[in-house]
Amino acid sequence: MTSDDTGGDDAPTDMEIARATETRPIADVAGDLGLSQSDLDPQGKGIAKIEQDAIQRTLSDADEGKLILVTGTTATPKGAGKTVTTVGLGQGLNHIGERGVVAVREPSLGPVFGIKGGAAGGGHSQVLPMEDINLHFTGDLHALTTAHNLVSATLDTKVHYGNDLDVDVDEVSWKRALDMNDRALREVVVGLGGSTNGPPREEGFQITAASEVMAVLCLADSLSDLKARLARTIVAYDSAGDPVTVDDLGIQGAMAMLLKDALRPNLVQTIEGTPAFVHGGPFANIAHGTNSLVADKLGLALGDYLVTEAGFAADLGFEKFGNIVSRRGVAPDAAVLTTAVRSMKYHGLEMWPVDYDRLKEPDAEAVQAGMTNLDHHAGIIEQFGVPFVVAINRFPTDTDAEIQAIIDHCEREGYPVVVSNAFADGGAGAADLAETAKDLADSEQGDFEPLYGIEEDLTEKIRTVATEVYGASDVHFTEDAREDLERLEEQGYGDMPVCLSKTQHSTTDDPSRKGAPALDWTLTVRECYPDAGAGFVVVLTGDVLTMPGLPAEPAAEGMDVDADGNVSGLF
Repeated sequence: MTSDDTGGDDAPTDMEIARATETRPIADVAGDLGLSQSDLDPQGKGIAKIEQDAIQRTLSDADEGKLILVTGTTATPKGAGKTVTTVGLGQGLNHIGERGVVAVREPSLGPVFGIKGGAAGGGHSQVLPMEDINLHFTGDLHALTTAHNLVSATLDTKVHYGNDLDVDVDEVSWKRALDMNDRALREVVVGLGGSTNGPPREEGFQITAASEVMAVLCLADSLSDLKARLARTIVAYDSAGDPVTVDDLGIQGAMAMLLKDALRPNLVQTIEGTPAFVHGGPFANIAHGTNSLVADKLGLALGDYLVTEAGFAADLGFEKFGNIVSRRGVAPDAAVLTTAVRSMKYHGLEMWPVDYDRLKEPDAEAVQAGMTNLDHHAGIIEQFGVPFVVAINRFPTDTDAEIQAIIDHCEREGYPVVVSNAFADGGAGAADLAETAKDLADSEQGDFEPLYGIEEDLTEKIRTVATEVYGASDVHFTEDAREDLERLEEQGYGDMPVCLSKTQHSTTDDPSRKGAPALDWTLTVRECYPDAGAGFVVVLTGDVLTMPGLPAEPAAEGMDVDADGNVSGLF
């Protein structure tokens, strides 16, 4: 939820609410989880990394709690408050006397300075200290960026000094990375300084959250696993078409050294003192879109209920959690499908680009017209066999009639539905949601299963996601994509799950299509390649950018710091 969603000029900003909060000592927060002071590596006021021996001890001998996965309907580009719901639900569980733990991703500086702003929640459902979390935090993303670019620097050096690996400079697949939205860096040319600076070649940058190193970090369960995943990461191809890996460069040890602290989860607290892990940050429209596996496993080991969040909507983050992450041992016991009045109007009015002023106007009929999108995402969750509740994230400008339109629809369809006032009232505002989500997680109603078997061929896995999750009638594979798939099967990557890169603005591969178009469109797959370190095959559809650009009026223009170091405009 962004600052213009807080409801009027008199309402306190997220930052004002955060600054007015008296936080608990982080050692006390850790104590709620059974961790001692010696288990913590303090990183500043209210922030600590978990020591490596404490991680190993906890994960080797622990009873697992229940996992509640928060997902959403297709949101407006400014979001629908999924993180607010996640944080609020964690607080709500503690409000009703349960031991809840929150786990969310670390914000990327690109979106912070772009259109969405920060990713620490909002109102009275934030993770704190929000300023640190939204900016440099514990340096995890800087470490990831450095490790990623070490690959680029080493690869170019190997080519410059004799090219013993026989790298085909036209087949370098590894882009450089930067944690910023910068469209000018999408396509660049390097090596223009003469023979001493390497051969000229086309290059590009991607945002750090889209880096395979980020995905590797978030799916590794130990330092040894991290190093092994880094070693098999493909960075280029040689003149014979064979992969060149990080292992061939000989730098997996150096990369793991740079990432050894970044692998350890960061412990903070919510605005009500609920323990929260903020760790990792892959984008769900490109990668698998959830926080780290280690953080989730710690949360399950240390709490009775872990509330974690899957990026974007159920067609992206939830699907990838179910088909990729859950194969690593963290399957959901229940789900929360977050929606909002504005999200439903976004689909009912079918606006592209979005007219945010129009979304603020009361229009219960537009809300009802947009419910096809909610039904679509509910159907995705049902296919995985996970019980769920619809959480309506209430904005201050929502009318009772608009809220009731969603409630009435959910009741007709048989979906459990709760209005969440977590933004305004914190844990108390999410108490009903917490009761419902807890009961679903405890009910053993669920029979979770991934949608496809890992032994199926890549083409069928892609077709399953396209038809059963996106609602496409079929899949069109370009000639390049067919060649890619044939090569991947031959090279032994056919037993990996697939990670489809698709727009987050629509259930289709066309960002302008709203609602939930079904069976009147065909998904086009244009390229496939292995993220061998992460352990999945990336499937490119549509025109998803791995390096976003800033909007015409970036959020950065409203940010400042005064002579005393006080930050303003961050949300």
